[in-house]
Amino acid sequence: MKKKVISMLLALAMVAGCLAGCGGSKAPAEEAVTATGSSAPEWSAYDQRIADIRLETDLAKREALMHEAEDELMSTWAVVPLYYYNDSYLQKTDVEGIYSNLFGFKYFGFAKTPNNELALQVASEPNKLDPALNSTVDGACLAILAFGGLYAYDENGALVPEYAEGYEVSEDGMTYTFTLRDGLTWSDGEVLDAHDFVYSWNRLADPNTAADYSYLTTAIATNEDGTLQVEASEDGKTFTVHLPAPCAYFLDLCAFPAFYAVPQQAVEAAEGADTNPGAWALEAGFVTSGPMKLVEWKHDESMTYVPNENYWAADKVSLTKISFMLSEDAAAIYSAFQDGSIQFTDTIATDMMDTVKDTPEYHKIPNLGTYYCGFNVNSPIFEGLTVEQAAGMRKAFSLLIDREYIVEAIGQAGQEPANTFIPTGMADGQGGEFRVNDDAYTYPVAEEKGYYTIAYSEEKVEEARELLKACGYEFDENGMLSANTPIDMTYLTNDSEGNVKIGEAIQQDLAVIGVNLTVETREWSVFLDERKNGQFDFAREGWLADYNDPINMLEMWETTSGNNDMQFGR
Repeated sequence: MKKKVISMLLALAMVAGCLAGCGGSKAPAEEAVTATGSSAPEWSAYDQRIADIRLETDLAKREALMHEAEDELMSTWAVVPLYYYNDSYLQKTDVEGIYSNLFGFKYFGFAKTPNNELALQVASEPNKLDPALNSTVDGACLAILAFGGLYAYDENGALVPEYAEGYEVSEDGMTYTFTLRDGLTWSDGEVLDAHDFVYSWNRLADPNTAADYSYLTTAIATNEDGTLQVEASEDGKTFTVHLPAPCAYFLDLCAFPAFYAVPQQAVEAAEGADTNPGAWALEAGFVTSGPMKLVEWKHDESMTYVPNENYWAADKVSLTKISFMLSEDAAAIYSAFQDGSIQFTDTIATDMMDTVKDTPEYHKIPNLGTYYCGFNVNSPIFEGLTVEQAAGMRKAFSLLIDREYIVEAIGQAGQEPANTFIPTGMADGQGGEFRVNDDAYTYPVAEEKGYYTIAYSEEKVEEARELLKACGYEFDENGMLSANTPIDMTYLTNDSEGNVKIGEAIQQDLAVIGVNLTVETREWSVFLDERKNGQFDFAREGWLADYNDPINMLEMWETTSGNNDMQFGR
């Protein structure tokens, strides 16, 4: 899941044939173009590998396939990992009951405060409030507050029943039958039952919904007409799900916001629903089912939630109001926290980290994800290059980035510089950790368990020059790009302070050899749309895992995935 606001915030041999294979013609040379006329990597083999992983029941073979998929992904050098996430936030000492998990989900609904009101900041104006259409962490936090799924995570990060009382699973692990709680209703008093989950899950899978996370439904078996093999009993008490193969993380999907129930009656009655599936949740007052409901939304300013008296566990909610400050202005946010206007903030100004990180209000918790930047493989900057040359060009840019500086001077929260996309701590599906060297797999840079060395060096700068020379670029006697072969490109980011500073740091790193990188900022929702649509050369990215399995970091790059921002296969 894409991280909206950073908490303040590729192995030398991975493209082994690049130096030898990057002919030496200049980038514009027509003879350098591949037979297909594209510099983008061929991607059907990757898509097939992901499909094979989903159906592989031999766990050792499955892990091997996932290493192959990450190898292929990293060999493109289109994905440029910078560091592995942790989560830093500020919380007043008299606030209790807020909890988070490895995936960045924050649960505010059961918080306790002295006056039973909570004011906080998580991010700026949310992009989507429809759980099926959201693909951001802040949006997930809002979905958790207003909706619910069959399962949820508790304060210890364990999966617990939510709208389900429990489940039974067949001996082959391919059929789950959930029994729903009695008396579930929507916030408008209408009955909520298994039929709502049949509707909501099929809506998520329906191409007409255009949900970024629709690919997650490939874990569920389908009928000939493309609908999911899910069924509700006539009385709506049980919900049955059929899988094409056993899925170790299936219950995690049941707790993931994209799989939350949404009210069919409200979704389909909304004005404009035929062209905008999320039209029903664009203003305050929409039907919910979770602990809180949105009663006021001053766009780009604030949101106000109050308790949902029809929530199945309404007696666990003590808050009478939750107010969200919608902002990415780090200075204003910190000022509001200092004067008590807000009691929690997920945004910490870079220049305030030294001041706050030794205070009792500062919290740092582990996350499972990677902050990275990425290249649109169809960008005009790669026009006229072979696939190998384009990968070599991207590798050159990656070699120039000083990740340790970004972590130490900008992040300042003990983040670990990254040299893999799948992060430290992610499980391998066999009871161990994925990012290790073992008898079955060794990373290209074995001593650093990754695809390249972390430390910035003059040797890496010189390698970057050689890679670009092999792609036709010329350098002067000072090692700077010649005016005959300039490189001009843009870096797209949202306009929060930490993300902009990272873009500016990369700008300075690339300028060492004369690359002209322009940092362009956008308001959050505009940024998301432009990035999703491939309207960029190079962009800020971040992915917090949706569940603890490497497939989650890999399936997002399928050709048809709504999260495939790098435009692979397109």
